Amino acid sequence: MAFFGLFDKKNCAICGAEIGLLGNRKLEDGNCCKSCAAKLSPWFDERRHSTVEQIREQLAYREENQKAVENFHITRTIACDRWNVLLDEDARKFILTRDPRRIKEENPDVISYSDITGCRVDVDEDRDEEKKQVKNGDRTEYVSYNPPRYTYKYAFKYIINVNNPYFDDMRFDLNNTRVEIKTIPTAAPTGAKSGAGLLGDILNAAAGATAAAAMNPHNNPEYVKYEKLGEEITAALTGAQNIIREEKEAANAAPKIGICPFCGAQTTVTADGKCEYCGGYIAEQI
Repeated sequence: MAFFGLFDKKNCAICGAEIGLLGNRKLEDGNCCKSCAAKLSPWFDERRHSTVEQIREQLAYREENQKAVENFHITRTIACDRWNVLLDEDARKFILTRDPRRIKEENPDVISYSDITGCRVDVDEDRDEEKKQVKNGDRTEYVSYNPPRYTYKYAFKYIINVNNPYFDDMRFDLNNTRVEIKTIPTAAPTGAKSGAGLLGDILNAAAGATAAAAMNPHNNPEYVKYEKLGEEITAALTGAQNIIREEKEAANAAPKIGICPFCGAQTTVTADGKCEYCGGYIAEQI
């Protein structure tokens, strides 16, 4: 009974094509073939909770996006290990792509600078203690170094929050493999060697804690490289946002000039929306 309906013939509710055995992509109220699903935005993750009509609307958006990609002119590229941030500074738009040479085939979402609501770097840190093998009779045991040694691994993820009807953010990795930093063992203080008793254990623990605290990832060139890469992306995107914001403020501050419908004069609209000559309220007419 568990397999009832599994092998029934299904058709894509979007394009009408017959769906193969492993090609079905479930929707909230229907089925979608993998070919239609592949046309959706790569940042969209709500397919299973979307209706057929909602998927059709997004595919129409994606067709319009294809035109935007064809008109996209790359003026600047910020390359990460796997992803590339491409900027069209004249049109004030950007895209994210794995291969700048294949953007027409990939159809990456073209995002206007004005639709950016935030951007930041998240650095994920993992710490693992290194241990050494020692023989204990017939057994091999793993014991801590004295003082303890640690390996730190860092993953840099960039997040761009956007105002888009189909996704809220775009998350991608700055580094393909984690930046790995090993702590340099600190020499154990006098009297803190193995077998020095309780005092030695306390001093060893203190030395290990000091070594871990003294580990500064900013001394590692690979760590600094990805940190600066994130800063470069942030500067490019927030700088563009600031320009748009300043232009909007300037436009709002500029005087509005028009023809007064009451006295016929060419007038500058006052702060309270009136003609400077006859005092008629003309904010709605101009």
